[in-house]
Amino acid sequence: MSLYLIFDVGNTRLKWAAVESNQQPSDQQKKLWAYSGSISSASLQSPEHRAELADYISKTLPMPSAIAFSCVAGEEAIINLKSLFPQWKEVAWKQLSGDSTFEGIRTLYQEPSKLGADRMAAIIGARALSKRNTLIINAGTATTIDLLGSNGVHYGGWILPGLGLMQQSLETNTAQLPLAIRGDAHHGFGVCTNDAIIGGCDAAQIGAIQYALNIAKEMNHPIEKVWLDGGNAKLLAKEIGQLSKLNAVNIEISEGLVLRGVWAWLLKSL
Repeated sequence: MSLYLIFDVGNTRLKWAAVESNQQPSDQQKKLWAYSGSISSASLQSPEHRAELADYISKTLPMPSAIAFSCVAGEEAIINLKSLFPQWKEVAWKQLSGDSTFEGIRTLYQEPSKLGADRMAAIIGARALSKRNTLIINAGTATTIDLLGSNGVHYGGWILPGLGLMQQSLETNTAQLPLAIRGDAHHGFGVCTNDAIIGGCDAAQIGAIQYALNIAKEMNHPIEKVWLDGGNAKLLAKEIGQLSKLNAVNIEISEGLVLRGVWAWLLKSL
C-alpha cells in the first residue's frame, strides 16, 4: 500500500498530512489523515527547525511514493521545503499552482498563473467533496471567497484582509485605536472601543459572505454549500450561527481543504 505526503505552505502556517492509497479525497470522515501536523511557516527559514521537522516526519512515516504541495509563502519557502528529505532523493515532488489543471474544473481567472495555489487547491478540494454550487472560504491571514458552480466552473472570487490583519491595520494606522482583544462572545453593536473593533471586523467578514451569496444567486448559481477552512473558520462559523438568515445556509467547516485539494490533484497527476 502506497503512502502520499502532502504539504500546504501558507503565509502563517505550514500544514502537512500523510494519506494512504486506499483512501480517497472524497471521504468525509473526521479522522481522514493517517498522520498530520502543523507548524509556523517561518520555521522553514531556520535550518534547525527544518532539521527537526524532517527528522520527525521521516521517523514517523515510511518513505512516501510521492510528495505534493502548494505554497503561497514564496520561492525561498519552496526551496527550503524541498530540501527537507535528502534521503528520499528518488521520491518525486509535485507542485500544485494556480494554473494547474484538474478534470471537471475550469477557471475564468484571466491569468490562472496568478491565482493563488491555495485557492486552486481549496477549489479542487471542494469539488472532491461536493458537485453543488459552492462558496469556498479560507479564513486565514487573508480571507478568500471563491465561487465554484455545480458545472465545475470557477467564476472567480475575492481576497480581503483576514480578521487579524483588519484589527492590526486599525492599530497601526490610527492614533487612538488599540489592538483589540477578543473576549467573551458579544453579538451586536459594540458598547466599548474593543468590542466595536472586534464586532466591526467580524461584520466585514460576514458581510462579504452575505454579499457573495447574493451575487451568486443573481448569477443563477444559488449557493447550496459553503465550505469554511482556515485558522478563523470556527470563529466565523460561530458568528454566522447567530444570524438566522445565514444560519439557513448549509455551512460546514472542512479542516485541511487545501491539503485535500492537493491530494486529489496528486492522484490525477500520477
